[in-house]
Amino acid sequence: MVTNRNGGPEGDQTVRFRRSPHPAPGQNRAIAGEPRRSRVLTTNVGLQIPAGLAFEEWERAGRQLSGIVNSSSWWLGDWLVYGKDHYSDRYERGIRAAGLQYQTLRNYAWVSRRFDVVRRRAGLSFQHHAELAPLPVEEQDVWLDRAEQQGWTTKQLRGAIRLAREDAPRDPAPDPEQPAEPTRRLAVPDSRLQWWHKAAEQTGTDFEQWVLATLDNAAEQVLEEAGA
Repeated sequence: MVTNRNGGPEGDQTVRFRRSPHPAPGQNRAIAGEPRRSRVLTTNVGLQIPAGLAFEEWERAGRQLSGIVNSSSWWLGDWLVYGKDHYSDRYERGIRAAGLQYQTLRNYAWVSRRFDVVRRRAGLSFQHHAELAPLPVEEQDVWLDRAEQQGWTTKQLRGAIRLAREDAPRDPAPDPEQPAEPTRRLAVPDSRLQWWHKAAEQTGTDFEQWVLATLDNAAEQVLEEAGA
């Protein structure tokens, strides 16, 4: 039996998968709370949905599956963070043994590191948090509050951030009496620059902020792996 506990303001919500009385190959499980005649069984390769399943039961199964999929991103991210922190010389072996894609896990882990468990919102999806991961912590909390209060989808959240960026006042001209911080120029092909701009627009993040956050994330991961 696998138990998924999602803590929230209303207390823990428990989703259980119970072994079917007559499991088929592939380790079948039943979504909890359903009468035996209307159970939706999960297998390693799909769902077994009984004929004549009532709409309410089908809808409830979808909500449970959606919650599990969303939670699994946090679970895998936290799992990798723990492995990197505690088994720096062996965690990659664990990833291979589990048959997981490292790039996907690394993205999950980055979001998990950007949001401590106490800051994660149970009423918002993992993808909501991923949209906000490049932002400073204070801005993350502001947008999480707004997304919860307005009931925004991920797309609506992204659009709201984009509009806020467009309406934000430009930075004032630098004070000529203050010494400027040294900067460096980087030659980038136009095709790649356009690609980066498109990625930044998709997240609703200012282009320069997106570039800095992405590079900082990449540097952090490389240095962690190298033990620096």
